[in-house]
Amino acid sequence: MPALYNFMNKKFAAPRGTNDILPDETPLWEDLESKARKICKSYGYHEIRTPIYEETTLFKRSLGQTSDIVNKQLLELATDKEEGYALRPEGTAAVVRSYIENNFDAKEILSKFFYIGPMFRGERPQKGRLRQFHQIGVEAIGSNSASPYLDVEMIALAMHLLNELGVKGLKLKINSLGSKEDKEHISIWLRSEFAKHKKNLCEDCQNRFERNVFRVLDCKKEHCRKVVASIVKHLPMSESSCVYFKTVQGTLKASGIDFEVSPHLVRGLDYYTHTVFEITAEGLGSQDAVGAGGRYSGLVHELGGNEEIDYGAIGFALGIERILLACGYDSTIIPNRIQAFVIAMKEEYQQDAFILLQQLRREDISADMGFSGGSIKSQMNKANNANASFALILGEEEMRNGTVALKDMTASKQEVVLVKDIINVIKSRLKE
Repeated sequence: MPALYNFMNKKFAAPRGTNDILPDETPLWEDLESKARKICKSYGYHEIRTPIYEETTLFKRSLGQTSDIVNKQLLELATDKEEGYALRPEGTAAVVRSYIENNFDAKEILSKFFYIGPMFRGERPQKGRLRQFHQIGVEAIGSNSASPYLDVEMIALAMHLLNELGVKGLKLKINSLGSKEDKEHISIWLRSEFAKHKKNLCEDCQNRFERNVFRVLDCKKEHCRKVVASIVKHLPMSESSCVYFKTVQGTLKASGIDFEVSPHLVRGLDYYTHTVFEITAEGLGSQDAVGAGGRYSGLVHELGGNEEIDYGAIGFALGIERILLACGYDSTIIPNRIQAFVIAMKEEYQQDAFILLQQLRREDISADMGFSGGSIKSQMNKANNANASFALILGEEEMRNGTVALKDMTASKQEVVLVKDIINVIKSRLKE
């Protein structure tokens, strides 16, 4: 019995690494998501919504067995299956799975998707890095679509979104990993060069040296960065890959998009080839990336795409929490507001007040009422707390005359309006 008592009195908190998005904050999220949807659609992208969990094998095949996400951060669900399910750590794999499963390659030459939703990673929570976080993601997949101009469109869209959302101090870094064949040659070259300095690398990088040498380039530890800087001035690529990357750079310049070529930028996922990019912002400290992406054409075949089709694919993801941090948003700057608050002066007027409330809502006027009744003062306080534009008061005189006392809560003006005219009057006042 004591154990039950202790359990019943336990106070629960949100799981570590997760946050509640409270009512005062949701207008910020709604505004951000609305702008993102509008801009993505203006570029010809269409929203897709995939499940928040997929088969674990999907992520292991797409992200690579050597990636930190698979090895350290994948949140797997309990199941009797040998290979079960995992919460999605990113959105690309699920979109590619859906693209293949729903035969988009037979319907259109180029499919353009965007998504907005939560992702999950089992990592140490810190500022701007959560176990449940949210992303705006964009993917373009199609046959024969390995075009440097599509790469630039993707980067331009990411920058457009971030600028429109108010993120300041943006910096764009780009690099090229070359083709799949180039990556194999670069991998051999890197392993040969780093072998001379292996003892100077951190323990993680010594493991990466054996499993995925590209990840050494991405290490944030100072002594590893010095080794990398002494070796890698640029990645040796084929002539065709160099021409491709030069076209990307030239088109970015012609489009007025500033960038920096960063030869050490590889991103943490195994599926990238050719163009990769990362966007950082001011005010985020060491975790300053707000978005990143790149080309991943071979992933479609890896996940079961038609071997006879030469797929091209590229995408990016922006972190919503990072964007909000970078913008320094205060949840109080966009208060929740309703347009009308209905007040019944007496208990017997509550039903009439409720009927009026429903009429307002059916006319797309946001409205509420004090369901517990109370004095006029307490109900006016409720109207103030709800940030109501207008209070609609039903008293004895109003009930007798078929009218409503309409109070403008901002101007503190009050007038009497016939019940049959109240909808049109409020709509007219709201336009003023």
